[in-house]
Amino acid sequence: MRCILMNKNKEVLTCEYDLATGVFTEVYEVKDINYAPYILKSCDKSSSFFRASLSEWFKKRGIPSWRDKLDLLLHRLNISAPYELLDKAFGLSLSDQYWLKEEGSDICYDDINFFDNDFDYAEFMEASLSNNNKLVIKESSLKTPNNTTDGMLRKAWVIDNGTRYLLKGGYKNEILQPFCEVLASEICKRLGFDHVEYVLDVYKDVVVSKCPCFITKDTEFITCYQIRNDMKRHDNLEDYEEYIKKLEEHNIENAREKIENMFILDYIIMNEDRHLNNFGIIRDVNTLDWLDVAPIFDNGQSLNVEYYDDEEMHIIGLGRLFYEVKSFDEIIKVVKNLKRINISELDGLVNWFDDLLHQYQYLTKISDKRIERLCILLNSQINKLKELVLSDD
Repeated sequence: MRCILMNKNKEVLTCEYDLATGVFTEVYEVKDINYAPYILKSCDKSSSFFRASLSEWFKKRGIPSWRDKLDLLLHRLNISAPYELLDKAFGLSLSDQYWLKEEGSDICYDDINFFDNDFDYAEFMEASLSNNNKLVIKESSLKTPNNTTDGMLRKAWVIDNGTRYLLKGGYKNEILQPFCEVLASEICKRLGFDHVEYVLDVYKDVVVSKCPCFITKDTEFITCYQIRNDMKRHDNLEDYEEYIKKLEEHNIENAREKIENMFILDYIIMNEDRHLNNFGIIRDVNTLDWLDVAPIFDNGQSLNVEYYDDEEMHIIGLGRLFYEVKSFDEIIKVVKNLKRINISELDGLVNWFDDLLHQYQYLTKISDKRIERLCILLNSQINKLKELVLSDD
């Protein structure tokens, strides 16, 4: 299929896209590289590497191969591979404004984007989050932004009173992730950190987290991974400093403090999964101005959720600082001034979390012993942070 890669109403490049393999086999003309996906910014436009990078970027818009219960989802959707979904709705996403337009078509962005136009989500949501084996039978159910969702957790975009919300379940038989998302939101509210607000919801007796889309039809989310890909790589801490410098060069206010806030949160909840694709910046797609650091989101892999059972309490205590896996005690050292946070705002948080876990215990079946241990761990991290704040020079 000969087509045009669009950024909203801007033509980026003309290309050949193979529907059978999900690969771009030819790039005929790059019309405006400035409006291309950021990951392509430094590629030689005439090289085969550019074409390969374009294909890799587009495939990564799709549901990843490591999505929990992917085989079951594909069966319910009656497809063989996630990339088959990408052409069902022009490759549109709720994270940016890129889409594929068949050459010669007169279709417009305003007619199809998912920020303005409603979409049928009920069947996809059931296929993704429910426990039954019902197949998706309506073709319209495959024309949704659910075709372009990243991450390992089962999830679905829905519309509630005109707002786009992302619902996320737990991983495999683990059901704590949604609670960790809501805990992170509560901590951010108390400490004044910019964040995506998560709440709990129940879908067919399954507890899920629910958060609004933080991108609009005039913005896009660019990951730290994409930005770092355009910079020389040094050692871990040097790259961290270079990333902060890059944000400041683009006039993002309080860039260092905002990134530090993310690592303070990770320390409190022991978030193990702060990889380079779940933080970044928001860019204006019309002016290409960098607007701000993206609000803190994606905090579910916390409180050592994979290492708990009713018999033992395994504390791993390892997180991520850019490329390296490090102890949380090492990661927190990147924060220049801990005294700026009002640690007393976390008073009563453990009891709040205990109440939340018990409130949904009839659905989650999390044991009292496990809830107790989770609260002990959270309390321990808060107390350790208080000691660091008091000793910080």
